[in-house]
Amino acid sequence: MAETSHWTGSEKYLCDPALAQAFHMARTLGMPLLIEGEPGTGKTELPIHYANDRGLDLEVYPVGSKSNVEQFVARFDHVKYLRDSQIEILNAQREEKGLDSKLTTGDRNPESLNDYVVKGPAAVAYSKPNSVLLIDEIDKAPREFPNDLLYALSHRKFIMPESGEVIEVSEEDMPAIVITSNREQELPTAFKGRCIYHYIDFPDQDTMNKIIDKHHPNMDEKVVRVALDVFYHLRRLGLERAPTTREILNWLKYMGEIAPNEAVKKIAGLEGIGALIKTQADMERVSRMIGADESFGANLN
Repeated sequence: MAETSHWTGSEKYLCDPALAQAFHMARTLGMPLLIEGEPGTGKTELPIHYANDRGLDLEVYPVGSKSNVEQFVARFDHVKYLRDSQIEILNAQREEKGLDSKLTTGDRNPESLNDYVVKGPAAVAYSKPNSVLLIDEIDKAPREFPNDLLYALSHRKFIMPESGEVIEVSEEDMPAIVITSNREQELPTAFKGRCIYHYIDFPDQDTMNKIIDKHHPNMDEKVVRVALDVFYHLRRLGLERAPTTREILNWLKYMGEIAPNEAVKKIAGLEGIGALIKTQADMERVSRMIGADESFGANLN
């Protein structure tokens, strides 16, 4: 039976109670957990840290604009099958001529179609009940991709191409499936209906402080405080792309290599701001703000 204990996070991952409850419910009911929220809020990190913390196998499918169910579930290797079939014919001809040496097919048998089925992350995860499957950024996929998953999610089974092999799993043994979305496009209602849904709100300053402590437990408190003040000040500016959790963690990782007093000065002066600001328009806006507010850095020290 799949692992369904109430997981509340790990040494490196802070899982808020509402998210932990949704994740537990999804695993208990044998349903996928669909997590939405802005980029950098830890959606992708949840299944990765959960699998690592519990010692479970993790299968990852990063979704793109050309994603399809064949890539996700399984495909039949027609090229390899045709080549091996030709090798079998050649070996038969060589045998007729009395030649002992044979060409190899790598232990594959053209009469066994299963030998030519290349399983994708979904088929592999369904074959291992106590595993974790991450479908990352499903909102990037073509519209038909989530619709094509409805049957598999509803019936908990896949049919392998050509061979007809059925990979089926019970509700109790469903792998832990986490699906993430940045809401670049709305997902089909029927698809959402097959999932437990959770929206991750962006962490407030106290929660972010705890997240930073998980990743940088030895960071100087004043460095963290000043960095957080800058970070949330930037997020309140209404930038084209507000800085995310991942980015402040990277910024602080860099500043952690510098003496605390010097790091505070650099943060207050917005040095290394390219770790947080990702567009030219936002960079220009922040530069104008610094020029107009000479007390900005002083207020943070």
